[in-house]
Amino acid sequence: MTENRIRIDLILGARPNQMKVAPMYRALHTEDEFITRIIDTGQHFDTNMSTIFQSEFQMPTPYAELKIGSGSHAVQTGKIMTSYEELCSNDKPDWTIVFGDVNSTLACSLVAAKMNIPVVHAEAGLRSWDRTMPEEINRIVADSVSTLFWTTTQDASENLIKEGHQNSSIRLIGNLMIDSLISMMPRIEESTRYLELGLEEKDYVIATFHRPSNVDDPKTLGLLVDQLLLLSNQIKIVFPVHPRTLKALQGINRYHELKQNASIIFLEPLGYVDFLNLVLHSSYVLSDSGGIQEETTYLGIPCFTVRENTERPITLKYGLNELTKVESIQDTYNRRKSLVRKVESVPFWDGNAAQRAVEHLFWYVNE
Repeated sequence: MTENRIRIDLILGARPNQMKVAPMYRALHTEDEFITRIIDTGQHFDTNMSTIFQSEFQMPTPYAELKIGSGSHAVQTGKIMTSYEELCSNDKPDWTIVFGDVNSTLACSLVAAKMNIPVVHAEAGLRSWDRTMPEEINRIVADSVSTLFWTTTQDASENLIKEGHQNSSIRLIGNLMIDSLISMMPRIEESTRYLELGLEEKDYVIATFHRPSNVDDPKTLGLLVDQLLLLSNQIKIVFPVHPRTLKALQGINRYHELKQNASIIFLEPLGYVDFLNLVLHSSYVLSDSGGIQEETTYLGIPCFTVRENTERPITLKYGLNELTKVESIQDTYNRRKSLVRKVESVPFWDGNAAQRAVEHLFWYVNE
């Protein structure tokens, strides 16, 4: 039977992909029909941003590690395409599954499509309608060359239908990140990370920033620093610093100003369990991340998303997520600091997304 089994590549790129690949790998690995291999592009090359997640999610050593590292969008995407094309030329899979909207998703979906390898896009159909965001371009292009589309929400499915994709190729599976969150919740609750930092329940804000719109422009980054300093006069801030953000802060000579502030706790990037433990016990989350919007929605924790728009509008509907401008961070906090947590069930965010995805793929290949 081995020769008839379907060979599937799961593309592991940046840090958020870990939480999506893990449940997908486990669901596929239990099915005799599939041979699954993880391809780690190395887009996130920092140990705390990547390797630690393999141990936390108990994933096997990747079948291949492309070790791409950092670079501009063009340089990074080009390197990934070259390396993945070589891999596929030597050992071609039957399907390639890509996740989210990172450069690895764009690069590997293009390579696979040009080599006539059908592509599945997990987390398809999300749209911010803002093409100044690199991630929006990645999402649109990946969807344009994919064969199957797994969506997190009904509005994402509707976006794909409006763009001309067939209903049969689209499946609302739910949220793979929530699969991971649910499965890891016992460990998250058992973690003592927030206590080890001397923090008290709901007495601090978690802050994370990495998007170009916030950290690449010196003027915007300066405004962000000013707002964090103002906010720190009212509440403690726990700030796990992304390598990109650290470099940018050093570039405008504001890093030490933040680090020396007694109310701001600077941390290196954290593992999944410790980070979610800090989120779970926080008062608010302040971020420009896509995934954190979803995690806080599931947990019912208020989130200020420091962006002009979001590709995840469901978090504005069901969760306590609110978009805020950089210069309005403190004002938004003052206006909403009395919010209490509110947990609402988002349809299909139930821990079974990976299983629904496997069922859809199984149905399609056997149709």
